[in-house]
Amino acid sequence: MLSLHAGRVATVTADDGTEFHSYAEIERATGVPFYCATPHHSWERDADENTNGLIRQCLPKRTSMAHVTQADLDAIARTLNTRPRKRLGFRTPEECCAEAI
Repeated sequence: MLSLHAGRVATVTADDGTEFHSYAEIERATGVPFYCATPHHSWERDADENTNGLIRQCLPKRTSMAHVTQADLDAIARTLNTRPRKRLGFRTPEECCAEAI
């Protein structure tokens, strides 16, 4: 995923989840440095926590993920990527990504 956006991703801030255990390998392959947030310090991962909140509007906490399909996830991604954001000057992430290409 990082290689698709070469030159546009400066850093990655990760939590201590197992999905990031090979972060050093990703750093070597992409040249993008990883920073690990302190456990239980959600304020160190602002964008991540904000995105989680937006996802939770579609998939509330304690909702079983057993029924969620790839099509459902694609629809959620489409919803989030076409939603205007104050941080982006009320443009959508999709618009900002298209401008950067």
